[in-house]
Amino acid sequence: MSGWLDVHAHYVTTRYRGECVAAGHVRPDGMPGLPGWSVDAALDVMSRTGVRAAVLSVSSPGVHFGDDALGANAAARALAAHVNDFGAQLVSDRPATFGFAAALPLTDVDGALAELARAGDDLGADAVALLTNYHGRYLTDQAFAPVLEELDARAAVVLLHPTSPPDWQATAFGRPRPMVEFLFDTTRCVLDLILTGTLTRHPSIRWIVPHAGAVLPVVAHRVAAISAATGPMVDVPGALATLYYDVAGLPLPVALDALVKVVSSDHLLYGSDFPFTPAPAVAALAHALDGDPAARTADFTLAPGSAGASLFPRLTRG
Repeated sequence: MSGWLDVHAHYVTTRYRGECVAAGHVRPDGMPGLPGWSVDAALDVMSRTGVRAAVLSVSSPGVHFGDDALGANAAARALAAHVNDFGAQLVSDRPATFGFAAALPLTDVDGALAELARAGDDLGADAVALLTNYHGRYLTDQAFAPVLEELDARAAVVLLHPTSPPDWQATAFGRPRPMVEFLFDTTRCVLDLILTGTLTRHPSIRWIVPHAGAVLPVVAHRVAAISAATGPMVDVPGALATLYYDVAGLPLPVALDALVKVVSSDHLLYGSDFPFTPAPAVAALAHALDGDPAARTADFTLAPGSAGASLFPRLTRG
C-alpha cells in the first residue's frame, strides 16, 4: 500500500462541530455524532495504511444549514471561509502530506462564486467539494448553473459527497442515511447530471464519485435502455466511464467488481473516509484492497500516469 493517495478523507474543526450542533445537526444524517479528528490522528491512520498524501474535505451536512430568512447565507459564507482557511493552513504546514477541497456555501450562489474564487486564487485549493443536493436542490438546478460554469472554466476537480436526500424521513425508515440513502442520492445526482446533458455541457470538470460509484454500475444499462422511451438513448455507461471513482466505504466483496465492469481501473482512486470510518476499519479495508485482484489493477499512488497524479499534480512534487 506504500505511497497511496487518499482522496476521500475529512476534517472536523472545533468551530465546525459547534456550528453543526447549534444548527440542530447533533446527530448528522442520523449518525451518533460527528467523529473526533486531529492532525495527529489523521497522520497516524495514514501511516498505518501506507497513505502518502490525503486530500481533505468537509463532509455532510456541509456549511449551509438553512433558510436565508434566518441569516443562513451570511453564516454559511463565514463558515465556508473558516473551514477553507483551516484546510489551507493544513496544506501550508504539510504541503507534501495534505491537499484540501474547498467547501462552498450553496445555496447562496453569489457567496459560492466568491468563495470559489478566493479558495482557488488565494488559498490554492486542490479541489472543490460538492454535496449531491442542497436542501433538496440538486446540482442541475438552474440557479447553480453559474457555479458549474465557473468550475468548468477552472477545469476543477470536484469531490462529490452524498448527503441526506429530500424527504428522507419517508425513505430512511429511521435508519442512518449513510446506510442506504447516501448511495441512492449519489446515484440520483450523477444520473441527473448525465440525463440532463449537464455533464456534457461542462466537459472540463473532473468529477470524483464516491463509494465505488454507489449504485451506478448496477443501474447504468437499465437507465440507458429506458431513456430511449422519451428520446434518443443516452449512453449512460459511456458517460460513467469518463468520471473518476473513489473506493471509500465497503467496495468489497461486490461493489468494486461491479464498478470495473463499467469503468477502467485507471479511473479508480483510494478513499479512506476517515474519521467517519474509524481507524481500525480503515486499516482493515485498506489491507483487503491491497490483496484484491480488481483493486490491484488500479494505481492508487501519485506515480506518473496514475489518476492521482493527473488530478492532483501539486502533490506529486511532495
